[in-house]
Amino acid sequence: MTGDQPAAHPAWLPDKAFRTVGSRHVLVCADGPLAQTVAQEVAHAAEQHGGSLHHRPAGQAAPHPDGDNAEDGSGTEAHGGTSNGSGAAGEPRFDLVLALTGADDLPEAAAMVLAELDWRSGRGMLGAEGFALGRRDGVTVVLADEPAGLLHGLFQVVRLGETAFGATQPIEVHHPVTARRMLNHWDNIDAHPVMGQVERGYSGGSIFWRDGGLTPDLGRVRAYARLLASIGVNAVTVNNVNVHATEARLLTDRLGDVAALAEVLRPYGIRTHLSVNFNSPVALGGLPTADPLDDGVRAWWADTTRQVYAAIPDFGGYVVKADSEGQPGPFGYGRTHADGANTLAAALEPFGGVVHWRAFVYNHTQDWRDRSTDRARAAYDHFAPLDGQFAGNVILQVKYGPIDFQTREPVSPVIAAMPGTRLAVELQVTQEYTGQQRHVCYLGPLWHEVLAFEPWGDGRTVAAVAAGRGADNGPTGFEGGLVAVSNVGDDPFWTGHPLAQANLYAFGRLAWNPHLDPAAVLDEWIDLTFAPAATADPGLLRQTLHEVMDGSWQTYESYTAPLGVGFMVRPGSHYGPDVDGYEYTPWGTYHFADRDGIGVDRSRATGTGFTGQYPQPWAQVYESADSCPDELLLFFHHVPYTHVLHSGKTVVQHIYDTHFEGADRVARMRSRWAGLAGLVAPDLDARVRERLDEQSRCAQEWRDQINTYFYRKSGIPDAHGRRIH
Repeated sequence: MTGDQPAAHPAWLPDKAFRTVGSRHVLVCADGPLAQTVAQEVAHAAEQHGGSLHHRPAGQAAPHPDGDNAEDGSGTEAHGGTSNGSGAAGEPRFDLVLALTGADDLPEAAAMVLAELDWRSGRGMLGAEGFALGRRDGVTVVLADEPAGLLHGLFQVVRLGETAFGATQPIEVHHPVTARRMLNHWDNIDAHPVMGQVERGYSGGSIFWRDGGLTPDLGRVRAYARLLASIGVNAVTVNNVNVHATEARLLTDRLGDVAALAEVLRPYGIRTHLSVNFNSPVALGGLPTADPLDDGVRAWWADTTRQVYAAIPDFGGYVVKADSEGQPGPFGYGRTHADGANTLAAALEPFGGVVHWRAFVYNHTQDWRDRSTDRARAAYDHFAPLDGQFAGNVILQVKYGPIDFQTREPVSPVIAAMPGTRLAVELQVTQEYTGQQRHVCYLGPLWHEVLAFEPWGDGRTVAAVAAGRGADNGPTGFEGGLVAVSNVGDDPFWTGHPLAQANLYAFGRLAWNPHLDPAAVLDEWIDLTFAPAATADPGLLRQTLHEVMDGSWQTYESYTAPLGVGFMVRPGSHYGPDVDGYEYTPWGTYHFADRDGIGVDRSRATGTGFTGQYPQPWAQVYESADSCPDELLLFFHHVPYTHVLHSGKTVVQHIYDTHFEGADRVARMRSRWAGLAGLVAPDLDARVRERLDEQSRCAQEWRDQINTYFYRKSGIPDAHGRRIH
């Protein structure tokens, strides 16, 4: 902590979460920077809880009983207590062993696990980040091929708590489903006059930048890196995708600031990426053009990138937003997005770097009178024809839906349209359209639904596409990964709303394994963050948190824009209701409500033809209002208010019912939280109460504005006679 910044909340890594590790005798057999991080984590836990650490390099033999090869400076030992007896080769008996598979002279229990692992799958199958976890003869063993795997394995033991030290357990092998798990920070060095320091940020200022330069509080950055490593995130961009003048210079004369951040992130296995401006050769290099096919431009990118890797040898690569919402791009030179991306890819390729090229490209100067232009079509129309034309180190970054991180929208058809291109699916942890961290809205269920969606209806999921897996689960060679916009700032609770920490936690865990149950992920977060066993009424704490959070996404959806139509928010801020706020603007976010009905006709038969961008069976399912899922009806169809949903209700009655019920559910959430008085820290309790008060007020405002609007449009009263203004 420096200056007047308050101490950060420990989030899901308080010291008490490490009690089960820190109270035991632990051996770490590994070397290298990440192994050192593992050892430091264990040593700190041992100091807190009375255990001990013995750390020796992977190539060093265990000490003999006569002490001939005792510690010589290459190994370290830290104690918070004494060891619990002798083991093989003169070493103490350990409760937990974290070792590389190539380590010499493993304790007997670890050697047993290694032998079984070799028999099952062969040496080297754990990969760069995988690990195996087992328990034999009263010893818990974590094995990994590389130190990054040991770090992930350590945090898995922390998650399991005492369960990791119970009875003998079969060996579990853990691999990340996606190799790239990235957070994008939309942070500015200089506060933008409209968007502030963090664009679409609701958690204070940037944790990376302060007062026009690098933050002096690098300890906070280190704590953030630790949180991210514990959930499996392994890449971060440190600046906004809308790259302004000051931030553009991070690529050149302010590169030292990026290198300083990389130095802090590196010990936790996190690679640093940088958002860059497509026009950099002109703005920074003084060239007359940024044409990606110009030899001078290509040379400038190559030379600049060499300098980046000289300063940051493990630099991850570039993120680019081009030809989007006023940002420059290859269209200005009559070139394609493949032309633009491939130029940057060529500069990065010698160093193993990648380009994340965003597919968020659409006409933001649309004429609202023109119903033939459809923003939802734009990404597919721009990028699908380019499939197979991108270089091997280009990753096309595609938002999960075709519009813009709405509370409910269909999965983007681009995800199924480019089998010859590496695709990363982009999510949004920051709650731009889901309550801006003033509302409880646990997004784990939304992301799980997206990642489990089967674009072809044949078992292959969105998560499989991102992981580069085919219908037979074999590798396709086109792995992209998962990316999300971070919700973190310099707020003491990291995420503004303390319960929004669960969204950051869930992104990392689902990016590592999209098959996890979001409710189980929430349980992990509760156990680590609140330690229910340490409270006076752990059952009440756990039950209340689930009651408040489990269905909070559906609750938020119920009192905001109905049936997938989207937006209806205040222009600019995107917070609070404004039904017609975007209806006559150039942004392409329309609902087309009139006296007879509502919704956007995106059918092939009579509308924009967007449904035709999907493969079967979804092209057919979405084409008809009769087969379209209720929750997406108004996204795909313009229907009368009297249209009967599959639920048996009319559209307008559904709108009335959900908005009354949603506001009532928020009132119950608020009441349930009040019952936790004394069971959570006073500062956290006060912050959550304040946010729930605002959520209740805002939900009522949404209820009243939406219901009044559609009553006045349709002239159809509520069947239950409730008050509508």
